[in-house]
Amino acid sequence: MQTALKGKPSGARGSVWNKMWRSRLLYLILLPGLIHMLLFKLLPLFGLVIAFENYNVIKGGMAGIIGSKWVGFAHFEKFLGDPYFWKLLKNTLLLAFFNLLFVFPIPIIFALLVNEVRLRKVQRFVQTVTFFPYFISSAVAVSILYTFLSPQSGLVNIVLQGMGIEPIFFMAEPGWFRPLYVALNVWQLFGYSSIIYLAAMTNIDPHLYEAADLDGASRFRKMFHVTLPSIAGTIVIMFILAIGQIMTVDLDKILMMYNPSIYDTADVIQSYVYRQAFATKGFPNYSYGAAVGLMQSIVAFILVISANKASRKFSDSQLF
Repeated sequence: MQTALKGKPSGARGSVWNKMWRSRLLYLILLPGLIHMLLFKLLPLFGLVIAFENYNVIKGGMAGIIGSKWVGFAHFEKFLGDPYFWKLLKNTLLLAFFNLLFVFPIPIIFALLVNEVRLRKVQRFVQTVTFFPYFISSAVAVSILYTFLSPQSGLVNIVLQGMGIEPIFFMAEPGWFRPLYVALNVWQLFGYSSIIYLAAMTNIDPHLYEAADLDGASRFRKMFHVTLPSIAGTIVIMFILAIGQIMTVDLDKILMMYNPSIYDTADVIQSYVYRQAFATKGFPNYSYGAAVGLMQSIVAFILVISANKASRKFSDSQLF
């Protein structure tokens, strides 16, 4: 009996605090990330209360939040009752849909093709070249786009003129905004996004390819019947995350690309919130902007939960 008792860890030794102390270096490494999350992700959530108030800009800060008049859901009702709401929703959803249609699958296709390159030096060179645009800021990327599409000296219009076609002012044409925005996103993100799928491919069991070789499968058949099914779990998880961003667009690009002449297709919920919250004339309407932003976040949250539940039904992979 005494021997059995000696073999058991004491309460103090087996306590949570004791375990944490033994792993103190790991927790120390984790601490900066936790502090960052607390200061810049969790604490700002308390500021969402201004969505239900008429925030007093003059008082500002905590005094403004405490001393502002409570209006409940008035800002939400105002936004939903605004006839312009439907145009904003349409523009946002269309941009998000085209983003999902092109920006999401292209990295998968690219990763499949890169994975088939047998020369490692060529593979690394292609990956480096396609990964580089991700490090270019949105401002520089849009400037490059303006340069290429300039009606006077842009390369695209020079080629069009050489073919006998009149120059097109692409950046002032509402119909060209969505294709240009999506194309710029594809160019900047497909190399970076493909890394995730290439990393997933490194975990595929080589015996699967050997078995496919014995069956006489071609490289394309191995791609579709071995590689693609093996990374299906990663694709599902990335798709769920993409669904969560369906109400979100790259505001930096839009603000630098759009102008009043293309508001018809370029004005989205985020740009509308930006104009409302940081109005150049009169007092900025922070409360209204916060209410619209909160609505958008709630819809995105519901979409993520729904997509995760759907993936649980139709596949073995889910985000949580």
